[in-house]
Amino acid sequence: MKRKKIILLSLAVILLAAGAVWLTRLRSKGRREVVNNDAGFIAHVKVEKRKSGEDTVVSINNFWFKSSVIYALDVETFRDSDGDGTGDLKGLIQKLDYLKGLGIDAIWLAPFQPTPNRDDGYDIINYYAIDDRLGTMADFNKLIQEANKRGLRIIMDLVVNHTSNQHPWFVQGRNPGNAFHNWYVWSKEKPDNINQGMAFPGVQSSMWSYDSVATAYYHHSFYDFQPDLNTQNDSVVAEVIRVVNFWMDKGVAGFRLYGAPSFIEVPETKGERFEQQYALLTELRHVVQAKRADGIIMGEANVMPSAVEPYFGKNGNGLHLLLNSYANQYLFYALATGDVDGLADALNATRDIPFRSQWSQVLRNHDELDLSKLSNKERDKVYQAFGPDSSMQLYGRGIRRRLAPMLNNDRRKLELAYSLLFALPSTPVIGYGDEIGMGDDLMLKERESVRTPMQWTDSSKGGFSKASQTVRPIIDTGDYSYKLVNVRNQLTDSGSLLNWTIRMISLRDSLPGQGRGAWKLIPSGSSHVLAMQYEWEGESLITFHNFSEVAQEVKIKSDKETQTLDNLLKSEEIFISANAPFSYNLEGLGYRWYKIR
Repeated sequence: MKRKKIILLSLAVILLAAGAVWLTRLRSKGRREVVNNDAGFIAHVKVEKRKSGEDTVVSINNFWFKSSVIYALDVETFRDSDGDGTGDLKGLIQKLDYLKGLGIDAIWLAPFQPTPNRDDGYDIINYYAIDDRLGTMADFNKLIQEANKRGLRIIMDLVVNHTSNQHPWFVQGRNPGNAFHNWYVWSKEKPDNINQGMAFPGVQSSMWSYDSVATAYYHHSFYDFQPDLNTQNDSVVAEVIRVVNFWMDKGVAGFRLYGAPSFIEVPETKGERFEQQYALLTELRHVVQAKRADGIIMGEANVMPSAVEPYFGKNGNGLHLLLNSYANQYLFYALATGDVDGLADALNATRDIPFRSQWSQVLRNHDELDLSKLSNKERDKVYQAFGPDSSMQLYGRGIRRRLAPMLNNDRRKLELAYSLLFALPSTPVIGYGDEIGMGDDLMLKERESVRTPMQWTDSSKGGFSKASQTVRPIIDTGDYSYKLVNVRNQLTDSGSLLNWTIRMISLRDSLPGQGRGAWKLIPSGSSHVLAMQYEWEGESLITFHNFSEVAQEVKIKSDKETQTLDNLLKSEEIFISANAPFSYNLEGLGYRWYKIR
């Protein structure tokens, strides 16, 4: 009790010190400040672990994910080493030096296990092997070895909410008398909610499909060729744990839990609201950390802020990371309208999470840009700005374009967007090719439009492959052709988007406080400028991002007698004091990073 009172008193002192400046911008009540040093951070983590009944041994190195940048890629579209037109593990190994030079800390791999490939590898038929098209287990072992040499961690997609309907488990389980039958979710009667809650409306026709062999309906949150596993079955959970242990024994540092809500849901035959088995997330975390103290699980769950807590766990004993889809949607609303109020509210609404948990943040990845949490009016404004044609939209809720074409390849907007990504209180995730401003191919179906091969050079097939035909067409015409947009040309151009990105990643890497420090939104003097301040180990960082194309007057007021702001992006000093507030014009779509002395 005494310890609790001391902690509460410390938090109260910090809140009072923040003063009216903080309270003006921070609209929600009851927010807390994180203690601004490793010792304070570890102390809070120990409290959380004690409350959840875990041992209280804490190593700051196990929280590497809080100050890291993750790079997401699909092996089959990254680099083809043998000229068969499909990317492979050996090709990825050849490009590890490039990824190390980019400055990233971890590589997130899309599925690479055997698959009929009806859903880009997310329909798995064997969890314990490598797709023959991509290489061998020896190649994977080599990848882990070479990545470790370079200080790069490998994270892989964990697709255990469903299997392919060609998986031996399902093939055998269609027989009601087989032991694998109960590994899936069945209903003898036609469910009332067969056409409700589809993940891919307009493409997916139902969530239940009839199987003539089983003479029953099976549940599938996604496509009908991806039957859901029954995670109420202890044998299924035991098998999922075996899969996790298998790949961690191979050297994997963690997982992206694909479709986290569908993994923990208990499907019912009536209504859209399903029971959630959140305890499964805690169980998975314990399994991962029993194997590797610095192992992680990153989840995706496009849910409202009020539904987030059970995914992280009340005391941080659930997922380590969760993609902040909610804030991302308002980020694009701000880019579309210039108004940052919605983004500020979204950041505040997703602020209060456990100390040992972390948001991850992505601008664009291999899926559509989901806008389902915006109002119809807000969504229409984003559509109008970034996906006005119906061919650019998907599932009635999203946009199937890459970032560069969405922003009309405007270098100012691209820099603004990525500067903000690196400035937010989260772990940045970069989709492959976005560091060079790759485009999309709207001729491809659904989400394949943003999954074209990586563009390495201006030579044939963009240096991706020597084959005449590639796994997916490479972009070879227009402003985003590999002849114009590629790694080799940008590496030799000091002013390229790629080299700018490398510098920004390096800058963020030098500021560990962004991952573990206290942050707050501060008044900027403009509804178009988002201003954030971090505190860590006696240092302060302030960032400004102007979402308007018109210059905005930014006003800075200090609560100290005298302070100096050092511009981290160019040579500039600003002197401010409590008695002499400073104001300046921040150019349209401009951004600033200042360290306070």
